Amino acid sequence: MDTRAFRFEIKALGEDGAVEGYAAVFGNVDGGGDRLVPGAFRAGLAKAAAEGRSIPMLWQHDPNRPIGVWTDLQEDERGLKASGQLVLEVGQAREAHALMKAGALRGLSVGYRTVRAGNDGKARLLEEVDLWEVSPVTFPMNRLAGLTAVKAEGAEAELDKLRAGDRLTEREFERLLKGSLGLSNSQAERAARVHLKGQGDPVEADETAALWAAMAG
Repeated sequence: MDTRAFRFEIKALGEDGAVEGYAAVFGNVDGGGDRLVPGAFRAGLAKAAAEGRSIPMLWQHDPNRPIGVWTDLQEDERGLKASGQLVLEVGQAREAHALMKAGALRGLSVGYRTVRAGNDGKARLLEEVDLWEVSPVTFPMNRLAGLTAVKAEGAEAELDKLRAGDRLTEREFERLLKGSLGLSNSQAERAARVHLKGQGDPVEADETAALWAAMAG
C-alpha cells in the first residue's frame, strides 16, 4: 500500500469529533513527485461501496489503531472530499482530537493501491487508485489538502454573523481565524486587517496575494 500525505487547516474543532475536509487534492505535485488526476478515486470508491467496505480513519497509518470512520467520501472539482467521525471513546482518538485543537496535528494522509498511473515527464500521474484508509498524520507532504470543518466550539456566533452577511469586528475575526482555521496570531491579525479594509478601503492585490500565501504557509 502506498501513502500520500496532505496538509490541512482546521476551520473549527468541537467536542463531538465530527470532521470534514479534503483527504486529497488534484493538480499539484506532492513531495513524492506524484500528481493526482481528477477521477482517480471514483472506481475504487464504487468498488468499496459494492463490497460493503468502509474506509477507516487510522492513527498515522497504523492498522492496529483505528480512531474513527469516514462516513462520506466523494470527488469534486478540487479533490477527495471527506466527512467522518472521531470515536472519542477510544483513547487515541481523544489524543488526536486534543492535538488537532493545539495545532500539533496538521496533516491527512491517504493509504491506497495504485491501479493505473502515467507520466507527463514532470510527475507520475495517479490516474486510478484503490483507497484503503485515510489517516491524520504529523508531517504532511502535500500542503493543499485540508480539514475544512470539524464541528466548531465557540465559533458559531461568528459563523452565524458571516452567514447573515454581517461584518465581524477585528477581534471577532481574529478569534474565528485562530480558533477555527488554526492560523497563527500574526496570520489572523493580518487577515483581520484585510477583512476590515473591505468595509470601505480598497484591498491591494499584492497584499491579498501575500495574505493567502501566509495562510497557506
